[in-house]
Amino acid sequence: MLSEPRSGRLAAWGNALLAGLVSPDDAVLAIVGEDAVHRVAGLPGESGPVGLTLALGRLRALGTTGLLVALPAPGHPLGLSGPPEFNARALEAEEAVVCHGAAFGLVPEVSEAGPAGDVHVEVVWHVLPVREAPPADVPSLGEAERELAEALRDATDVLSKLDVAGSGRTAEAAIDAYRARAEKGREVLAPGYPPRAVRVLELAQRVGLLISLAYENGHGGAVSASEMAARSLALRPVERTARRAQVAAYNSAVEERERGR
Repeated sequence: MLSEPRSGRLAAWGNALLAGLVSPDDAVLAIVGEDAVHRVAGLPGESGPVGLTLALGRLRALGTTGLLVALPAPGHPLGLSGPPEFNARALEAEEAVVCHGAAFGLVPEVSEAGPAGDVHVEVVWHVLPVREAPPADVPSLGEAERELAEALRDATDVLSKLDVAGSGRTAEAAIDAYRARAEKGREVLAPGYPPRAVRVLELAQRVGLLISLAYENGHGGAVSASEMAARSLALRPVERTARRAQVAAYNSAVEERERGR
């Protein structure tokens, strides 16, 4: 969770495009980001991979009115509704996009080539059938914000007591530096999202970085088996909550649109 998931960019800017708030060129540019190219394979009516502009237009013609994010993890099919084949592919990729209004989902396949420092990244989004049913375990934006604030307090308290790396000033400095790099020249979310969604997504990404720092810096001061177990117990639920909050933020544009109807 150190960076924006590709499924989040596709859903956010795809929603803005579907709502007529951005041009196709601007949407595709934002979705691709620092990658070299994105293509879409398995689209009905196409014999091979096509570009994002054509794919998003075709999905709209097939009935898609919005795009939703899934960020599943083992034992937690967050945002998924089936069938098993799609769920398995999404779980392997750790992310997916589900069409609202049409029974399709997209799972990214990422390939890299080139030497360190000059890596060429290509992404192919595979279109698969999905079950039209409510996605698993996705909270409302309000629920996600409350849960995330509570989980962050609990985890920070436990990690600080254990003297775990990632809970002090070093972590704060790393978080501030990351946010400065991440936010330079980009919007947190695409046009059309409520301010609360931006706030929730920023906090979820901050929590994700805190968790990553704690893991990357070893066991910190948690030297006993019981302390290491306590750290894991503190991190697992807050990581789960942060993923749920990310999904709620990305999906809020569709949620707001449906509430308005």
